[in-house]
Formats: sequence, C-alpha cells, structure tokens
Amino acid sequence: MILYFAHLPERTGTREETLAVPDGTSAGQLRALLEKAHPELGGALESCRVAINEEFVQDATPLADGQTVAFIPPVSGG
Repeated sequence: MILYFAHLPERTGTREETLAVPDGTSAGQLRALLEKAHPELGGALESCRVAINEEFVQDATPLADGQTVAFIPPVSGG
C-alpha cells in the first residue's frame, strides 16, 4: 500500500493506493513510477522522505510484497 501525506492527496486525488511492482523495486524506482502515474504531482515526490512500514529509508532500499510505503513531504513550523 502507498500512503500520501500533507498536500500530496490533493494532487493525486487519493490518500492511499495499491500498486503492484516487482519484488526488489527500490523506493526510488517507486518514486519515479508514481511521478509518471500521477503527472499532477509535478515533481513533488522528489523532496519527500520515504518510509517503509513506518521507518524512514533511503531510495536504494528494495521493496517487498505486503509493505506499506509512505511519502512524507518536508514540514516547516515555528
């Protein structure tokens, strides 16, 4: 499952979706696939942190079946 946070659901039209990708697809490759699937993101995923099963990961981290992947934009505050 893929989860979108902050302004991303407004751009994708959904908070979550399921996408079948081959085992071993990296988090970075998934980011690129989603940018193609949702051109309205306009590169917004580039600045997002990626978490797999609630742990932040690097783009090179491979994905496995049944994982939850979240895209979390940077947050600013005062």
